[in-house]
Amino acid sequence: MFRGSMVAIVTPMQPDGAVDYQALAQLVEFHLENGTDAIVAVGTTGESATLDFEEHAHFVRRTVELVRRRVPVIAGTGANSTSEALHLTRRAMEAGADACLLVTPYYNKPTQEGLYRHYKLIADSVAIPQILYNVPGRTACDMKPETVERLADIPNIVGIKEASTLDRIRDLVRRCGDRLDVFSGDDGIAAEAMLAGAKGVISVTANVAPRAMYDLSAAALAGDRVRVEAIDSRLNELHKALFLESNPIPVKWAVNQLGLIPSGIRLPLTPLAESFQPAVRAAMQQAGVL
Repeated sequence: MFRGSMVAIVTPMQPDGAVDYQALAQLVEFHLENGTDAIVAVGTTGESATLDFEEHAHFVRRTVELVRRRVPVIAGTGANSTSEALHLTRRAMEAGADACLLVTPYYNKPTQEGLYRHYKLIADSVAIPQILYNVPGRTACDMKPETVERLADIPNIVGIKEASTLDRIRDLVRRCGDRLDVFSGDDGIAAEAMLAGAKGVISVTANVAPRAMYDLSAAALAGDRVRVEAIDSRLNELHKALFLESNPIPVKWAVNQLGLIPSGIRLPLTPLAESFQPAVRAAMQQAGVL
């Protein structure tokens, strides 16, 4: 259903933190011109934790309007409260999103049974395709492959964004790749993940180098390892540099350097420290985007 390079798009903000919808329109066209296969709106890279309900729903709706069905729009609707995630998922469906991406509940450390019931309730309640999202390094919650296997039997759970290890991605492809699509949530291992059977990447790097990530994904899905390695070698330093401080701090700075968005970011996140800026700039130059 969803394939290739799917950008976890940043939320453009003015210096005072107000969402900049004019810049969003520019960003959407930038991605469509550069081959991005799908746009993920208000995911964790989109600072979803700092947007209120109305901002969240409006951002999804406006993204859908700007994209005009040219590529799928996937809305980030995860939360650590099941009722909140349910509300956001309903609002995203009403806004016209093609699917929802739901991060595991963070901070409260649910059991595996709790994770199963959380996702099953939302999937049973809202008739929209849903993609699970496991990122234990950020949430302090690890959804085990056995739990994903159980959830794979639910018809509108169509995929998982896995942001842990390449071994975990391979395990998920082996266990349930015939029932749901596996996507890499880590740009650094995305090439090997797709060569191992993942169907795409939900990417931070694609914010800065969308054409290269599109080409990388197309080559990987075609099994062309030589081309994959040639492209990924130019992107390796960018993959790393975009996490020198907490995501999305470096990527928002990088997209600002491309002239696509203002410099705004919401507290408790802060602008990229000057000490890291040369490394991000050098990685952008190596990738051929600056």
